[in-house]
Amino acid sequence: MKEVKRLKANKTWNQHVVKVENKTLVLEKIIEHSPISRADIAGITGLNKGTVSSLVNELIIENLINESGPGKSSGGRRPVMLHFNQLAGYSVGIDLGVNYILGVLTDLNGNICVEKQTGFTGLDYDEILMELFHIIDALIAAAPKSPYGIVGIGIGVPGIVNKENDILLAPNLNWRNVHLKPAVEEKYGVPVIIENEANAGAYGEKKFGAGKTFDNIIYVSVGVGIGVGLILNGKLYRGNNGFSGELGHMTIDVNGPTCECGNRGCWELYASEKFLLQEARSAGLKNGEEENNASLQTIIELAKTGDAKALDVLDKAGRYLGVGINNIIHAFNPDLVIIGNRIASAKTWLIPPIHQWIENQTLWFSQKDLKISFSDLLAYSAALGVAAFATEQFIKSSLSDEASAL
Repeated sequence: MKEVKRLKANKTWNQHVVKVENKTLVLEKIIEHSPISRADIAGITGLNKGTVSSLVNELIIENLINESGPGKSSGGRRPVMLHFNQLAGYSVGIDLGVNYILGVLTDLNGNICVEKQTGFTGLDYDEILMELFHIIDALIAAAPKSPYGIVGIGIGVPGIVNKENDILLAPNLNWRNVHLKPAVEEKYGVPVIIENEANAGAYGEKKFGAGKTFDNIIYVSVGVGIGVGLILNGKLYRGNNGFSGELGHMTIDVNGPTCECGNRGCWELYASEKFLLQEARSAGLKNGEEENNASLQTIIELAKTGDAKALDVLDKAGRYLGVGINNIIHAFNPDLVIIGNRIASAKTWLIPPIHQWIENQTLWFSQKDLKISFSDLLAYSAALGVAAFATEQFIKSSLSDEASAL
């Protein structure tokens, strides 16, 4: 008798698992092809029309999709069209940089509704946490009313993050073994995702930016340091323990200076925003009448005027970016390299030396069908990427709740 009950329970469980999988598939197709009819969903998914209709009705009740007026007819009755309800909830995406925090509030389709940003220097972990809370508080306060409210918070950080979302090392922040996730979850009571900012940027570009139509993408995030995110065969590649992409710390000069990570001659010592500012100071570039305080924007403004020193600094950084990108191309044979983060604002002057280095140094067959571009999303790649992670986790958990409750 016990065996019969167990078999019935397993059958019930399996039926619910199949239902959740089908429901997920239906919602995915509505998100991808909105507006779409029930009949078209059945045609795309291979599910029968009765199953599609039943699952659609559930999704409407759950406020995840909406119906609109009839669409075009192919000969019979004009079909009712279905739309993903992108305003059912909102996600918070945070790009936590070495000297700034950029936060965005997005709807469930990744559209930015509100953004907040702050800069800082020399703050410790607790002080940065307070700045982070201020940004998140402001974004949540600005969120419109919705059925699900804030569905999750994603935070991209410039460091090594393990599969448990712990920050093992963020050398430019001087962080080691930092548990940011529980601190944020305890305060806000919503799911939190912590991700390496370059991984987040790569995903943001794949989903919303220059990488939409590419499957093998290298995203090079150039800020105070350099991080690399990898999209391989259409999926974010994290490596064995989640530590892939730390290519800003590959050695390009064995006799080079010591990096914050403890290695010598790291790529980010020669091609990052930090390097640009050091070179600008050494060249005597200045902001107005003040010496030695040139910012990235100062360098760009001087370059616009044809300032020889500013142009030389940017050319040097571009060549060193080309050195690292060349190594990455030979390792991964991508079809697209995207250079992003704040350095993208200087693309006008960085493109020529990067392209020249690649043309001269990259093996000819690795250059075939290769495109090198700067981010379409500029500084928003990582924030949008982690917001998308939070949204996708919400949708997945919402659809699986009924199965997990059994």
